[in-house]
Amino acid sequence: MESKRQIKYGKQLQKDLAEIFQKDPNYYFGSSLGTITEVNVSPDLGLARVYLSIFPINKAEDVFKNLEKIKSEIRLKLGKKIGDRARIVPEIAFFHDDTEEKASKMDVIINKLDIPPEKE
Repeated sequence: MESKRQIKYGKQLQKDLAEIFQKDPNYYFGSSLGTITEVNVSPDLGLARVYLSIFPINKAEDVFKNLEKIKSEIRLKLGKKIGDRARIVPEIAFFHDDTEEKASKMDVIINKLDIPPEKE
């Protein structure tokens, strides 16, 4: 379970990373749309797990390859943003958040069900 400190720091990192990505979204995501859905921070605040939802889904792999390539640059920009508030700039690990795709598949399955109306 995450501590309040981890949760608070994760939310702040999410906000700061979103600001970094908003300045030049094409550089980070290409022609895709990226959303930071969650940031989980390790207990020592040394690692930030950044969960991203990418649309369209078929370009997600390319986006993550690009983010891995420029991860050190993103961390440097993050360090400049949080340098006065944090002693350590966490390492960043990007993960695909596929919650939306799973929910969409579940909707399709549920909509295909043939449920007869309830008899009174």
